[in-house]
Amino acid sequence: MSKTDNKPKKHIPQRTCVGCREVNEKRTLVRIVKSPEGVCVDPTGRMPGRGAYLHDAKECWEKGLKRGALARALKTELTPAETETLTAYMESLQES
Repeated sequence: MSKTDNKPKKHIPQRTCVGCREVNEKRTLVRIVKSPEGVCVDPTGRMPGRGAYLHDAKECWEKGLKRGALARALKTELTPAETETLTAYMESLQES
């Protein structure tokens, strides 16, 4: 038996999409963060603040924004400017 056979499996963080409620690997989802500066997309996934995750699919973003799931997950009310910024990001996504 070689030494590589006994290696423990690496932990892969899991997160739930607030739009469709599906659980996936953290790195496959887009993080939205609420920080003191406001709500914005976190491309690095490492910004400080409360985070929520969405798939990079328009339908998940629509559900998250229109049903208020994103605002609830971030424990805040989205301002019109933040909603506009997130909607603009959503429009740049591909249909799936």
